[in-house]
Amino acid sequence: MSVVDGRREPRRAPEGARTRAFEEVLDRIEERIAAGGLTVGDRLPGERQLAEELRVSRSSVREALRALATLGVVSSQVGRGPDAGAVLTSRPDSALTELLRLNLSLSTLTMREVVDTRLMIEQWAAARAAGDGGAALGEMAQAVAAMDAAATPEEFVAHDIAFHMALAAASGNRLTSAIMRALRDAVRRYAVDAVRRLGDTADLQADHRRILDAVCARDAEAATAAVAEHLARAYPS
Repeated sequence: MSVVDGRREPRRAPEGARTRAFEEVLDRIEERIAAGGLTVGDRLPGERQLAEELRVSRSSVREALRALATLGVVSSQVGRGPDAGAVLTSRPDSALTELLRLNLSLSTLTMREVVDTRLMIEQWAAARAAGDGGAALGEMAQAVAAMDAAATPEEFVAHDIAFHMALAAASGNRLTSAIMRALRDAVRRYAVDAVRRLGDTADLQADHRRILDAVCARDAEAATAAVAEHLARAYPS
């Protein structure tokens, strides 16, 4: 405690202590995951137990858990009993989505940069999917059929995302899929606006079918070219 103008104020932990608590909580979680002791859906020890194990204050642990929740590593639930506390989540892309959306809003990043990044990732994923014999073809075909039946731009974009996420998943790389999910979720509103501007989605659907056919035929070159043509049509500027 400190005294200011005759009043007692709580002593705040120095910034270094809070940073150390955050880093140590992360280290402890990583250690338990590496040892096979924690998986997605598992609950972390309570604040008191973590504070005792790490020899830091409960407030420092609380700040660390809030930071982890913001990053999408854990989901905290308020209350008491077995359902309270922090749970390891399975959405590493959620924090990246919010970061991308914020930077787009602030014009720190441009749509051209996002689309170019998506082009690099999706062309690589398409080539991998074609070379692997066309994994996830069923999901891609279902998404194309659903886009044919879509009644609104929002519905079309939702199935469009499903199509491209199935293509990314077919690459077999989970990090690529997570990045693609973050990119698509961050620009969902822009995608809906693009579909409204186009009005007719027939050309976009023709692109989707070319991508699907190329992956089915195990033609990596045709698949990557079809992805490039599709993104150029969807985001011409």
